[in-house]
Amino acid sequence: MNNSNTLVQINKNGMGTGNEELGLILISNYLKLSLTNGQLPKIITFYNAGVQLTCTGSPVLDTLKEMEEAGVKMIICKTCLNFYKLIDKVEVGIQGTMQDIITLQADASKVINL
Repeated sequence: MNNSNTLVQINKNGMGTGNEELGLILISNYLKLSLTNGQLPKIITFYNAGVQLTCTGSPVLDTLKEMEEAGVKMIICKTCLNFYKLIDKVEVGIQGTMQDIITLQADASKVINL
């Protein structure tokens, strides 16, 4: 069951601050549990280093693809993809602009920042 109008924002290549390897383990667990428990957001936005999670080689790519198949929309910041030179490596979601992200934030009933 999707949360009707929840937006999750991911702005890091992982979850939390500190050890990068632990951050990837945590984001992987979070996404897998959200999928398994059926507690899916309506939309996930990815910006800054978070865009790396949507690209070739990401350890959470399979989970993100499953979430997308389950109806979760994923918007990836095009400016960020260009900055990290990843524009051709995206494997899930669609590219969007900062205006798209601002609009989604305004329309969401709940915003979760990871």
